[in-house]
This record gives sequence, C-alpha cells and structure tokens, in this order.
Amino acid sequence: MAIHPTAIVSPQAHIADSAEIGPYSVIEGAVTIGARTRLMAHVYIEGPTTIGEDNVIFPYAVIGVASPDLKYKGEHAETIIGSRNKIREYVTVHRGTGVGGGATRLGDDNLLMANAHVAHDCLVGSHCIMANGATLGGHVTVEDWALVGAFSGVHQFCRIGKHSIIGGYSVITRDVMPYSNTTTPRDAKSFGPNKVGLERRGFSAEVIQALHKALRILTRAGLNTSQAIERVRAEVTPCAEVEDLIAFIQSSERGVIK
Repeated sequence: MAIHPTAIVSPQAHIADSAEIGPYSVIEGAVTIGARTRLMAHVYIEGPTTIGEDNVIFPYAVIGVASPDLKYKGEHAETIIGSRNKIREYVTVHRGTGVGGGATRLGDDNLLMANAHVAHDCLVGSHCIMANGATLGGHVTVEDWALVGAFSGVHQFCRIGKHSIIGGYSVITRDVMPYSNTTTPRDAKSFGPNKVGLERRGFSAEVIQALHKALRILTRAGLNTSQAIERVRAEVTPCAEVEDLIAFIQSSERGVIK
C-alpha cells in the first residue's frame, strides 16, 4: 500500500492494499479504510471510523473526532462513511454519541465542499452536496440527492427531504420538504419545486407539475397543514412523489418550512 513516510498510522488501523495515505496524514485508533480510497495530505482520522472504497479526502479534513456535545462522556460511538465520496479541504465530520444512536453516517457519492461540517449523529444519504461552509447541527437527517447551499446552517434534529435544494446563506430551523426549493436571508420560505434538479435527474414533466401544484397548495393556499394535505389529495394527480411529500410532512416533528 502507498503510505507516505511522513504519515502516522495506528497499528489498530486496517488499510486496504490499494488505498493511499498522503504526506503528514494521521490515522489514529481503530480506523478501516477501503480499497482505492485516497487521503491526499494532512488528513486526520480518528477511530472508531469506517471508510469505504474509492473515496477522495482532500487536505486538512478532520474525520471521526469526538463530539463537542457536552452530553458526550466518551462512550463508544463511531463514524461510518460509504464509497465514492469527495470530502474537500477543511471538512469536519464528528462521530456520534451514545444518546444519539452511536454513529454519524455518510452514504455514497456525496460531495462535501470546503469547510462543510457534519455534526454528531447526523445521517446523510447518498448523492448529496454540501456546498462551501454548509453546517449540519447534531442529529440532522439529509435524504438522498439533497443540496445544502453555501454557508447555510441546519438546526439540530431537522430533516432535509430528498431531491430538495437549500439556497445559500439559509437558516433552517424546521424540516425542508422533499423536492422543494427553499431559501432565506433568515426566515426560511419554500419557493415551489426544485424544478431544475428534478429535470436533471429524469423526473417527468407530469411528476414535476404535480409537485408544483401540491407545493403551491401547501405554501400559498392559506390553509393549515391538515387542510392543505386534504386539498392536495383531492386536486393533485396521484403519484409516488406526491405521496412521499405528504408522508414526509405527516411524520415531521418540528414542522415543515412553507
């Protein structure tokens, strides 16, 4: 395996033969790194952490360190990262806590741009993008194909629905509906479907139109949430994506952004 002579690798670590550990990187404790994953330089990883295959981790990223949550008392917790992720400069990913499920998880094919932060016990799906400086508080769930814009902050325990997009500098304190386009200078508002993103991912015009109509009812009709859902069921052409949207709203504990 290609381990630079300036790198420090714990004897507890398990490194695939085809992985690369770049100059001045530090692998501390029980860390598993899969095939063809590359640590470019000056990367710090602390175990227990598991990293899959074909990831690229750029200089000065810090992964798996203990949570700053004051409730964390050193109990066993871990960080689990899938495959084919790109983790850019100065990204931080904290491990989980005992009270939060014990693990921070990142799926496959994600892009975390420079200075992004994934806090303890977050669950990030696959094909997600976190732009520069985007920050997830503890216990945040980000579903597949979501995009969190630059310098946006997501409050603890919020959920970001699949195929949604959050504009830059947004402050997210409630759940973001799947398929929606949400942005704010401070008080977050939803502005309809994530039309461009959905088109790029092959959603049909009929599905996008149904989501557009459903989101207009939910955000513009002046109805409470229960009334709006009844109207959506009555007036919008049924499809799996609209049902996903309704199920997401009905399961929300913090309320959704309208």
